[in-house]
Amino acid sequence: MTIYLPIAELSVNIFIILGMGAAVGFLSGMFGVGGGFLITPLLIFYNIPPVVAVATGANQVVASSVSGAISHFRRGTLDMKLGLVLLVGGLVGASIGVLIFSWLRRQGQLDLVISLLYVIFLGTVGVLMLMESLNAMRRAARNQPISRKRPGQHNWVHRLPFKMRFKKSKIYLSVLPIIALGFAVGILTSVMGVGGGFIMVPAMIYLLRIPTNVVVGTSLFQIIFTTAYTTVVQAATNYSVDIVLAFILMLAGVVGAQYGVRVGQKLRGEQLRALLGLLVLAVGLRLAVELVLTPDDLYSLAIGG
Repeated sequence: MTIYLPIAELSVNIFIILGMGAAVGFLSGMFGVGGGFLITPLLIFYNIPPVVAVATGANQVVASSVSGAISHFRRGTLDMKLGLVLLVGGLVGASIGVLIFSWLRRQGQLDLVISLLYVIFLGTVGVLMLMESLNAMRRAARNQPISRKRPGQHNWVHRLPFKMRFKKSKIYLSVLPIIALGFAVGILTSVMGVGGGFIMVPAMIYLLRIPTNVVVGTSLFQIIFTTAYTTVVQAATNYSVDIVLAFILMLAGVVGAQYGVRVGQKLRGEQLRALLGLLVLAVGLRLAVELVLTPDDLYSLAIGG
């Protein structure tokens, strides 16, 4: 069964799109990431134009994140105060990111930049997360103590000014690194169509020393509003959000996220990080291969504007 996408200007199999949305929603609820790092490359692999894939992928992230965040809120694993501070930086970063996106599109370099950014970010984060999680599981198997600092212990981040107490996360921390993290994620959301969870989750765990169980729900909370804002601005500025494609992805993503949360609760933290690292690395490698392979059609004609 095929359906026509008016903005992407092509027909697609609705069951394939539903499968993509459900799979990404499942991973969103399981790992605490928006899933944009996966849905955007999947749409590009399915011949959706990158401009539409980025903007519409961000829209799908909203639905999956809402569904997952509600589940975490009910379980008491969402730090609302920390999420609001992250959101301040996220909205500013998203605004600047949309300007960068528009400029790259005018220069005709958007497709290349998107692919390169995905390869760099996903490859780096995937390798680091996989190595750390495998080491943690190896130490656990040998009953060796894990030398990770507990919440409340200090590193250089904790010496920064403008501190604020976050009771749910049990930390006393400067708002500067939190806002900076939200700002960086906001730019990535606009330019790459990602929720930024694959950057935010590791940074909150290893840099800010926030407990893993709180990180997942708080990450999803920030992703909701940053991606929603990005979708609205992208639609108004670049006219690149395909509402038909977005609706199908959102419908499947909401259902998938609920099952993902249930599975995620049954796995240990290092197991979740290992699986996420493998997934991130696989997507990055797939995009890297696409960059070096000779395309089937060497030349194409497109109408600009």
